Amino acid sequence: MKVSQRTVRLELTEPLRISRSTMAARDAVWLAIEHQGTRGYGEAVTSTYYGLDAARLGRLLHDAARELARCATPESALDALRAGELPAPGTPPAVTAAVESALLDLVGKRAGVPVHRLLGAPEAPHAATARTIGITPYRAAAEQARRLTRRGFSVLKIKAGAPDPEDDLDRVLAVRNAAPHARLLLDPNGAWSPAMADALLPRYAGLGVEAVEQPLAPGDPEALAALAARSPLPVIADEDAVGFEDARRLAGRVHGINVKLAKCGGVTAALRIADLLAGSGTALMLGCLTASSLGLAPAVHLADRARWTDLDGHLLLAHDPWTGIGGTDGTVRAGREPGLGVRPVHGAPPPGEEPAGWETAGQETPMPAGGGEAAQ
Repeated sequence: MKVSQRTVRLELTEPLRISRSTMAARDAVWLAIEHQGTRGYGEAVTSTYYGLDAARLGRLLHDAARELARCATPESALDALRAGELPAPGTPPAVTAAVESALLDLVGKRAGVPVHRLLGAPEAPHAATARTIGITPYRAAAEQARRLTRRGFSVLKIKAGAPDPEDDLDRVLAVRNAAPHARLLLDPNGAWSPAMADALLPRYAGLGVEAVEQPLAPGDPEALAALAARSPLPVIADEDAVGFEDARRLAGRVHGINVKLAKCGGVTAALRIADLLAGSGTALMLGCLTASSLGLAPAVHLADRARWTDLDGHLLLAHDPWTGIGGTDGTVRAGREPGLGVRPVHGAPPPGEEPAGWETAGQETPMPAGGGEAAQ
C-alpha cells in the first residue's frame, strides 16, 4: 500500500472562546492510503490540549505508514488494527483514528459499500447535531441562536466558564429567550469547582438546560461521579473519559460520556465504549474536535447510536475543504456512496495520480504469491 500525507490550515469563521483558550485556526494532517488504484482518506487535527502539533502528527503518521507495509491488503490492515496489532503501542489515539478512517474509506470503496454498512447498519445514519456557541457577549449569543434556529438547528451547545459566572447565566438566558424551543446543552470545559457546580446547576436547570458537559476540572473522576449523583441536571463526562478504561470507571455513575474518535482511538474503540455503556444507565454522546468533513465523517456513520450528537466541527470553519456529511441545516447525514462518502470540494484527483502537495510516506505493497493476505 502507498501512503501519502498533506498538512493544511483550517481557519475558523470566527474565533471560538472556551473556558481555557480561544482558537482561530488549527492544522489538519490528511492521510491517503492507496492500493491497486483506489484511495482512502483520513484526517488528524492538531490539539494543544493533547500535545499534538502538525510536525508530531506527520512523524507519527509516517511511522504508521511503515507499519502498514506489513499488511498485504487494506482488509488485512483493518483487521490488524481492530485486533490491536496496528499501529504501534503508545501511538496517540488521534493517529490511530486517522489510520482507521483511511482504511475504512478504502475498504468500503473496494467493497462498493458505505462505511455504516461495514459497521452493521443497513441504513445511512442521520442525527440532529448540536451547534456550539462560544463564550461571547449575550447579545451576540442571542443573535447567533436566532440565526441558527432559523436554519434548522434544534440543539445548541453553549460554552461556559467565564471569569464571572453571571456572564454565563446571562448568555444562556439570552439564548433561551432567542430560541425558546431549542434543546440546550452547557459545556464549562472543566471550569467549575464542586461548590460552584452545586450553586450553579439548579439555576441552569431553571433555564431549561438539558445536560451539562464536564463541569469540573478533569483529573478527579470520583468528584465528577459524586456530582452526577446529586445534580439536578444530567452530567456528561468528556475530558475525564478519554478511553475505554475511563469509560468503564464512570459507566453507570454519570449520565453520559462524550466519545470523540480522536480522543478514544477511532471507530472500533468508540464501538467498544458504546457496547460497554449499553444498559449501564450512562448514555453515549458523540463529539468531535474542530475538523473538516473528512475528520468528522467516521463519527457520522455512528450517529444513530448516540443520545446526544455534537458533530459540528466542520460547521465552524470558514472553508470546509471536504463535503458529504451535511449539517448546515442542523442535521448530519452519513453518505450512501462507498467508503466514507466524502470528497474534496474541488474534486478528487484521478485514480493513480498523486494529489498536489501530498508527500509519499510509503510504497505500494505487492501481493504475496498466490494472492493470499498477510498474517494477522
